[in-house]
Amino acid sequence: SLEMQEKVSIIIPCYNDTNYIEQSINSALNQDYRNIEVIVIDDGSNQKTKAKLKHLESGNFKLITQENKGASAARNIGIDNSSGKYILALDSDDYFDESFCTKAVTILNDDAEAKIVSCYAHRFGKRKNDIIKHTNATLKDFLKFNHALGNALFYKKDWETVGGYDEKMTYGYEDWEFFIRILETGGYSHIIPEILFHYRLKESSNSTIAESRKYELLQYIYKKHKHLYIE
Repeated sequence: SLEMQEKVSIIIPCYNDTNYIEQSINSALNQDYRNIEVIVIDDGSNQKTKAKLKHLESGNFKLITQENKGASAARNIGIDNSSGKYILALDSDDYFDESFCTKAVTILNDDAEAKIVSCYAHRFGKRKNDIIKHTNATLKDFLKFNHALGNALFYKKDWETVGGYDEKMTYGYEDWEFFIRILETGGYSHIIPEILFHYRLKESSNSTIAESRKYELLQYIYKKHKHLYIE
């Protein structure tokens, strides 16, 4: 029943994103799952973004301001200040379909092996317009490459157990590395085969930066989880 719904905390780091942050926050606030809290982390943004967030803040979401430390640190501080059983990470320039939380929470509740829930994504902008279709995956798959969107639902207790996002990873792939640690003890990531997420590519998005530093990021992950790869 609705009263029994456990809380979902939606965590949105924001760094200089005046154009799309409103759509992102609204997609969080408009979820048809009722028991949610929305936490926006201003990660050392410029004055224009600060003014925009001030203007949007009408008591509907919690705003945390910090000096610029990157997405991992911003997510960690947001989750640290959250009170939900479930965490949904959302980037400030992307947005979810209103049914995502209801569908994703149902999967976590119905399947003890499911630890991460993501979905198909519509990727648009920067001369791209396609659909990303991941499939269900376990640790073994994740050691090869990332099989879920960083914008995914997981348990807060799993975040606590593995020690959160790696704050040294400031150039990207931090979601992938975080998921490896969550799945290290078993379980799998579940992909809802529906397009419930809209992923915007910008000229200087994190994914572009990650692409340019791909090999040093891979090297970091391989070294950090050397024992898993050897196994």
